[in-house]
Amino acid sequence: MFHSFLLQITNATVDTSQHAAAAIPTPVAAVPVVTTPMSLLMGSIWIMIPLLFLLLLAVFFAIERLIVISKAKKVDRNFMNNIKDYLHNGKVDSAKELCRTQNTPVARVIEKGISRLGKSYVEISEAMENEGRLEINRVEKNMHVLTLVSRIAPMLGFIGTIAGVITIFYDINHSGDISITTISGGLYQKMFSSGTGLLIGVVAFLLYHLLNVMIDNVIIKIEKASMEFLDLINEPGK
Repeated sequence: MFHSFLLQITNATVDTSQHAAAAIPTPVAAVPVVTTPMSLLMGSIWIMIPLLFLLLLAVFFAIERLIVISKAKKVDRNFMNNIKDYLHNGKVDSAKELCRTQNTPVARVIEKGISRLGKSYVEISEAMENEGRLEINRVEKNMHVLTLVSRIAPMLGFIGTIAGVITIFYDINHSGDISITTISGGLYQKMFSSGTGLLIGVVAFLLYHLLNVMIDNVIIKIEKASMEFLDLINEPGK
């Protein structure tokens, strides 16, 4: 009899445990939120539009300057030798025509010096120096745009992030929800604008310095040709 009583208690305990287990809801696996570049872009669309404009501006002027500087760098290897031959033979007009045909900064500086032949050495040198400055200014035109983009783009990106953070905390203040999900959910989107701004700034900065290296090469060629011409007209008997 006692054995039957224990068996009933055991069965009752098992049934109670089974009912309790059934009453506990099974946790539902959280569905991961898929983040795409488009969702990040749309999260800061108001700041991404001017950033995209700055990127296009930097690329456009970089290509435009690259074409101009590449043309300015091209100088015929025999150009100065031909100029020397023409001047030694008294063919000044032929030397001028050769400069016009070349149509490069170096050729225009030399043409300026040829047009001043007969004047003092100092006057010729100053005329060529002034022409050289004008040619360098033409080559450096619009380079300031790349500098501007490299400085403004990161600041715009930070403005987008700060504005987004202000919005997040404003919403928290009104809703009272201070969970980490609420904060981080919008913050990672706002940080995307900072990253984009920094990336555009770095690209513009690199383009600016690469083009500056090419411009320095043009300047060196102008200075070298000018020195050769001045040495030519300063030779004994000239």
